[in-house]
Amino acid sequence: MKDSGKHWAIALLPLLMGVVTFFIVIGPRALDPQNIAWLEVGDTATHYLGWVFFRHSPWTFPLGLNPNYGLELGNAIIFSDSNPLLALLFKPFNAWLPETFQYFGIWLLACFVLQAWFAWKLMGLVTPNVALRLLGTGLFLFSPPMFLRMGGHLSLSGHFLILAALYLALHPGVQKRRLAWGALLGVTALVHAYLLAMVALIWIADLAGRTLKGQLTRRTALIELILLFLLVSLCCWQAGYFSVGKGAMAAGFGLYRMNVLSLINASGWSMVLPNFPQGPGDYEGFNYLGAGVLLLAIFAAVVLLRGKTGFGNAVRSLPILVLALIALLLFALTNEIGLGLFTVRIPLPEKIIQLANIFRASGRMFWPVFYLIVFAIIYLVVRGNRPLTAVCLLTVALCVQAVDTRNGWGGLRLSRMMAPAAEWSTPLRDPFWASAASRYANIRWLPPQNQPETWQPLADYAAVHGMNTDAVYLGRMGTKALERAEEKTRRMLETGHYDSDSLYILDDNSMLEAVKTVNSDTDLLARIDGLVVLAPGWKQCTQCLAVEDEGRSMNGVPMIKVGQQQAFNHKTHHLTEGWGAPETWGTWSEGAEADILLRVPPKAQSIVIDALAFVLPMHAGQTVVFSINGVQALSTRLTTVQGNRIEIPITAAIHAAVVSDTMMRIHVQLPDAISPKQLGLGDDPRVMGLGMKSLSVQ
Repeated sequence: MKDSGKHWAIALLPLLMGVVTFFIVIGPRALDPQNIAWLEVGDTATHYLGWVFFRHSPWTFPLGLNPNYGLELGNAIIFSDSNPLLALLFKPFNAWLPETFQYFGIWLLACFVLQAWFAWKLMGLVTPNVALRLLGTGLFLFSPPMFLRMGGHLSLSGHFLILAALYLALHPGVQKRRLAWGALLGVTALVHAYLLAMVALIWIADLAGRTLKGQLTRRTALIELILLFLLVSLCCWQAGYFSVGKGAMAAGFGLYRMNVLSLINASGWSMVLPNFPQGPGDYEGFNYLGAGVLLLAIFAAVVLLRGKTGFGNAVRSLPILVLALIALLLFALTNEIGLGLFTVRIPLPEKIIQLANIFRASGRMFWPVFYLIVFAIIYLVVRGNRPLTAVCLLTVALCVQAVDTRNGWGGLRLSRMMAPAAEWSTPLRDPFWASAASRYANIRWLPPQNQPETWQPLADYAAVHGMNTDAVYLGRMGTKALERAEEKTRRMLETGHYDSDSLYILDDNSMLEAVKTVNSDTDLLARIDGLVVLAPGWKQCTQCLAVEDEGRSMNGVPMIKVGQQQAFNHKTHHLTEGWGAPETWGTWSEGAEADILLRVPPKAQSIVIDALAFVLPMHAGQTVVFSINGVQALSTRLTTVQGNRIEIPITAAIHAAVVSDTMMRIHVQLPDAISPKQLGLGDDPRVMGLGMKSLSVQ
């Protein structure tokens, strides 16, 4: 089945393959521009929210500034990873777009289609055989590193930009190279900085290599270097790269590395190959080839040993590109070279480490090498075997690759095919929030920081109500701006004078400072939906909702009002001693005793707990004994895992003990607590008895 030349139907085959693979791996629901359910959690939330604020903000210069999302701390669209290329493309049409609109599903489809197209072009450098080109394209499509990024870092899914750069570098011709490289570099600059670094290095290596070989004159190369450098600088400037100053440097170089075993470490992405132990940040260097490519590599090695493929000459003809790839490999490995859990540290000057921290997630930098390894394996198999044999080998490899990696992309598809929704759920349900949105222009987190604990619901609230916010998650923030904001926060907390146009959400430490100086005559200090809120001038607002103020009486342990439910699926001051880490449903006790700390209204009559019990056929029940402030309150035995409703009456004796102490201290005894390990159910050593889901006051 040989290539029939430039027949348009042949050119459609890789595009069709890209579309089909998208629907297999991602599914159709992400393409609905009004479906944002799949964007609610993690990094994808800031991608979407960055776009929401950007589309409604006025035009700025540079164009990529996003003044309402991040405020003075940092606000460029590039640092919310909102894909400036598409953000700038869609923003002029904002008035015609529906209120809920996301383009990230379209982007993922484009990534699949263009990955297939440039893989097809690369395969055309190896063989004119259509079947071989398609099978090779399929192996480039089923790329675990690309799929992994589609789970969170959506802009980094654009691996087709790397394939395009490799195609331009490996193509023997030099026609229209300025146009091709200029378009590629400009687009990449408007997608992601990491991809730009990779593509730019390949371009420089290609430029230097062709100049060295005499394909380009020095004058031509210098002109190209200057023109394209200016083009990239312009694109970076307009996308907002330079808006954070020294904040572009972070920390983590050496932690977020590539492990030496990454090419064969499935990390949960294989049905047949094992997972090797690795360092805590090595997930950033995930570069698993896949069982299909590894299988094909065995046959490629046999061909390489036989020789006569021209592979060695091809490599030797690209010395600068090879050096660039070695540099990317070394940068990905970092000076903290990891082999499984074993690490060898090579000392480097602190200035070099600081510079390297611009691209702290260095494990990503291996991607061009990854794709050239895949290309080299296919090259050797195709050039070293008869076409029919190569077709059979590539067919088996592609089938194995697709099935093997389903262990990973199956979960990706599941997360992208969740029930569609045009809005996110929110914990901010109190009527106060709607009233506050009509009074304040900004909602701020104290102290100012990147990615505060509840940034996502606060930023979503601000977006829905047309407010500005610094409760955001950005890739980088300006260090000077952050220092100025911290100093301003210190002055506000010391004096009790706050900006009248801003609603403040305080963390525990800021709350303790604010309590000392808050102006209780004018300003509201209260807990609303579990958040500590400081609303300047609220008490002087005649149109504002009446809210119970705690003011200077506010305590570190929040009061639970009658009828209010307190969930325990997040960190809370109520659970003090004897509790494990929160899980999605709630928190398990750890050990035979635990303590709960509450503040409840004087009229409270009972405490109602919704709980799990660590009950199994071989461990039929859990005895639970409650005492409150030293007074025996309740003893009960739980015999079912789910649906345990425990009601603890607040007697007159308990009320008297609570009044004298101002705090309700619930001591829980769990004499039957036991660990799964003790029961022979794995290695979990936690001694569990009671699982706290929620608590309410009646």
